[in-house]
Amino acid sequence: MAARQTNTDVARPPVRLYLVTPAVNDAGRLADELAGLLPLADIAATLVRIELAPERVMIDTVKQIAPAVQAAGVALLVAEHADIVARAGADGAHLTGVDALTAALPSLKPNRIAGVGGLRSRHDAMLAGVAGADYIMFGEPGPDMRRPPLDAVIDRVAWWSELFVIPCVAYAASLGEIGPLCAAGADFTAVGDAVFADPRGAAAALREASERLHEAEALA
Repeated sequence: MAARQTNTDVARPPVRLYLVTPAVNDAGRLADELAGLLPLADIAATLVRIELAPERVMIDTVKQIAPAVQAAGVALLVAEHADIVARAGADGAHLTGVDALTAALPSLKPNRIAGVGGLRSRHDAMLAGVAGADYIMFGEPGPDMRRPPLDAVIDRVAWWSELFVIPCVAYAASLGEIGPLCAAGADFTAVGDAVFADPRGAAAALREASERLHEAEALA
């Protein structure tokens, strides 16, 4: 997940998708589903959310999913549990908040990705960037499944993309948010329930997400 170019004369890389899975209940089933989904779009990373369990169980869960993701050329990130990333064969972790990021960095750097979300202010985002985050995420739901209004997310993404080179991931709560977030300057657009909870099925939703991303890129 590379940083954007700072030279305005250099074309900006295309915005890519970042897929957020539901909490894992059946690792084998999710691995099979991802193997079918990932070739359908240009996906940079897949964030796997695993429920708290004995360490060995969590490691085995990630190990079951990793081959399907990584065989597609997609980075596999684990939500929160940075301590199991290396042993599970994942590519990195996504942490919530500056303190969690800072605590996780020694186990992730320099070989693995350290991303962060759950940043409540611009100051927190800047602190995360200075600490060494590989990307910043804005707009994802919190523990109560609520998220900031879309206008607030767009404002934060536009501010970050204008001033900083660390990549920005913007979370789209619906497929209709992909275009505005892309236009605001996101380097990656994250989709979770917008894909996996779509009544048409995840494959149809992911195809639409990809189409919306391409449309937004064409208008940029």
